[in-house]
Amino acid sequence: MPPATCPNCGADVPRNAKACPGCGADEKTGWSDKAYVSGLGIEEEKEFDYEKFVKEEFGGGTRSPKPHGISWLWWITALILVLLLLFFFFR
Repeated sequence: MPPATCPNCGADVPRNAKACPGCGADEKTGWSDKAYVSGLGIEEEKEFDYEKFVKEEFGGGTRSPKPHGISWLWWITALILVLLLLFFFFR
């Protein structure tokens, strides 16, 4: 059964039409999902390989994970701030 409107040209398609009166599209050339997808040039893959995708998109290098805990720089900064606070408080 043809669609009410042609997906190729947008023309109204009569109910029992074998082809679009505007552009000539039919079940083999543009009404079915298979005909629409086949014209896109997309290759079907059997299984999606996530690791391959990540390497292609983001490169092959791996990042080292961030260390857990607070960095020594933050400890020194906190110590300096506490010392300054104590200095101005007991002055």
